[in-house]
Amino acid sequence: MRRIGDKVTDIKIAYIGGGSMGWAWNLMSDLANEEQLSGTVRLYDIDKEAAARNEKIGNSLKNHPNAKSQWDYIAVDTLEEALKGADFVIISILPGTFDEMESDVHLPEKYGIYQSVGDTVGPGGHVRALRTIPMFVEFANAIKQWAPEAWVINYTNPMTLCVRTLYEAFPEIKAFGCCHEVFGTQELLKSALADIEGIQAGHRRDIKVNVIGINHFTWLDKATYEGRDLFPIYKKFVDKYYETGFEGTKKGHWMNDFFASANRVKFDLFKRYGIIAAAGDRHLAEFCPPWYLKDPETVRSWMFGLTPVSWRKENLKKRRAKSERLVNGEEPFELKQSGEEGVLQIKALCGLGELVTNVNLPNRGQIANLPIGVVVETNAVFSHNSVRPVQAGSLPPDVLNLVFRHVINQETTLKAALKKDKELGFRAFANDPLVTISINDAWKLYNDMLRNTKKYLPGWDI
Repeated sequence: MRRIGDKVTDIKIAYIGGGSMGWAWNLMSDLANEEQLSGTVRLYDIDKEAAARNEKIGNSLKNHPNAKSQWDYIAVDTLEEALKGADFVIISILPGTFDEMESDVHLPEKYGIYQSVGDTVGPGGHVRALRTIPMFVEFANAIKQWAPEAWVINYTNPMTLCVRTLYEAFPEIKAFGCCHEVFGTQELLKSALADIEGIQAGHRRDIKVNVIGINHFTWLDKATYEGRDLFPIYKKFVDKYYETGFEGTKKGHWMNDFFASANRVKFDLFKRYGIIAAAGDRHLAEFCPPWYLKDPETVRSWMFGLTPVSWRKENLKKRRAKSERLVNGEEPFELKQSGEEGVLQIKALCGLGELVTNVNLPNRGQIANLPIGVVVETNAVFSHNSVRPVQAGSLPPDVLNLVFRHVINQETTLKAALKKDKELGFRAFANDPLVTISINDAWKLYNDMLRNTKKYLPGWDI
């Protein structure tokens, strides 16, 4: 890449999972809206046809009347072609198919175990991790061989173990994981400020927060607006809406949208622990004992939903149809800001300013009472060719008790996946707080779930 004044050109981005019909379109839109960057995006996907469609969609944006920059999109056949000479690598894949995810999420329901997402923790998150980790070992080794100096941005879940695997396989890798869950909590704090004090903050970034925890189980122990402590305001807000929930102008939306909630899980965790839980309710609930996920009736009482994989399958059909319409020019591509910060991070790493945002990185002491080397989520400072994690402090002991259990389970899952050790993997599986069934039933469930994903577990004794 080259720096010319306040612009950086000839940037080379390798996109692993480049046939994506979600994240990839967000990236295309954000890149086209950024006038200071330009270059080439190489799209690699095991679904070559999907990557080829995205090549056509991406290149069509050169003629979009609202495009502020020019990018070339090229679908490639191999990881080597994608990675050679890359400045940045983006990883956004679905580990397996929705058939495997259907087993992850819904097979445990036969034993009374309910999961609202099933991609990070719980039985589903564990089994998803087992099939994801070998893929990320392959990615790390390929990056080491063909793009060792590239910055690697991961969007794939389970986020913590994806990033952890990259560093386990290639310790010198320059990788970090991005998640937008904290952004939603900043928006909620904006709403609290407006509702309680009548003060309208501009952008969510005006709400300054200290992020501490692990992905999808992040917490805020400090939050300010123009130097003003927001915790007393948030407490009044929680007290006001604890029973009814808060959705702003979308009252009752959680009943019709599998991804929405009324924030009651967040409010309850704040009342329990005195610090702000900073992820969506669907994710937060899965990290706790089945306080919120005991059964579908309990889930409804907390005003969020269980996302069925059947919905994801139907939505995939709709996105494929949209992809065809975009390729054929039957539907215009809408250029809009996605709300993600990947392009802002790329700008900062290229030397175009500085950015502070939350990312997932190995713990080098930024969370004082979690083990060194495990992947944690805190703020970090992005600047020219540099990502420096911010010292976030320590988790309160009672919150640490919840978080630490998952940290150990994730480390155990990593070892089990690398060793292809079913007994070791079961220890993590059975130790998850959602697995409240007998050991015998847990073994039956575990074996059935592994059989349903055995295509992605070569070498395992299944």
